[in-house]
Amino acid sequence: MSAALPVIVNASGGTASSLGDALAPKIEAAFANVGLAIDIHLVKGEELLDTVRKYADAPIVAVGGGDGSLGGAAGILAEAGSTMAILPLGTRNHLAKQLGLPEELGDVARLIASGSTARIDIAHVGKRTFVNNASIGTYPQLVRTRDHSNLPKWLATIPAAWFVLRRHDHQQLTLAWQGETRDIVTPMLFIGNNRYELDGEHIGKRTCITDGGLSIYAVARRGRMALIAFAIRALFGRADAQRDFDALVDTPALIVAGNGGSVDVALDGEVERMKLPLEFTIAPRGLSVVAAPGEADGPAD
Repeated sequence: MSAALPVIVNASGGTASSLGDALAPKIEAAFANVGLAIDIHLVKGEELLDTVRKYADAPIVAVGGGDGSLGGAAGILAEAGSTMAILPLGTRNHLAKQLGLPEELGDVARLIASGSTARIDIAHVGKRTFVNNASIGTYPQLVRTRDHSNLPKWLATIPAAWFVLRRHDHQQLTLAWQGETRDIVTPMLFIGNNRYELDGEHIGKRTCITDGGLSIYAVARRGRMALIAFAIRALFGRADAQRDFDALVDTPALIVAGNGGSVDVALDGEVERMKLPLEFTIAPRGLSVVAAPGEADGPAD
């Protein structure tokens, strides 16, 4: 790499935030140790995508942040034809794990320097991109309620859960795919970028992100206490795929319609209000990423 590698980090959340003033020196040392010159930008979450756009013409752009930040960056870099290198500085780092990236920044920098890349699928709803999954219903409501609180996230779960218990909402939706139409009533509709496993040792995970399909699941109708139990598990990333979801279909495209004019959609954990109907599509191998050899087509840890 002759030119300096753009390194753009959402410094306001996840692991990046917890590092505080040590964040920049830690990143700089990691890349210096493998002989890579970098151009580092520590930005607020709302500034990340504009900064990525500014440097999207670089062959490789390193992005640090949660999966929600990575989803937006992925859309920009895929359109520009650039490779995305992920720094696992979010909270759960689902995509980084899927790609076999090490947890330590020094090891990630070494992988970037090695030039090991893969092409993976990315999914879209309208003009928005997501790398893991999207959902409508309970989970977006919980996230929005929790994030409006000034409490720590784990403590804000309590009023968010009460909101779900009090409302007991179910979504009435019409799904259309490949000539089929189905009306459903569900507390939550889940759309995965590739198939999430419902059984076996990889339950709740994807064994591949290059199959070129969306996996569609719905949470079964349930009473208040069962719904609140599911909501709490979902907030803490512990939803049980086998118990909580019914598989509906695998499809390259899906249209979701409903009675209202718009609906909250969680895209890789970030909530956005979007107009109905929603058109979900997938771009097979639409994004180049730095990945451990073979991991894009194998199981995540």
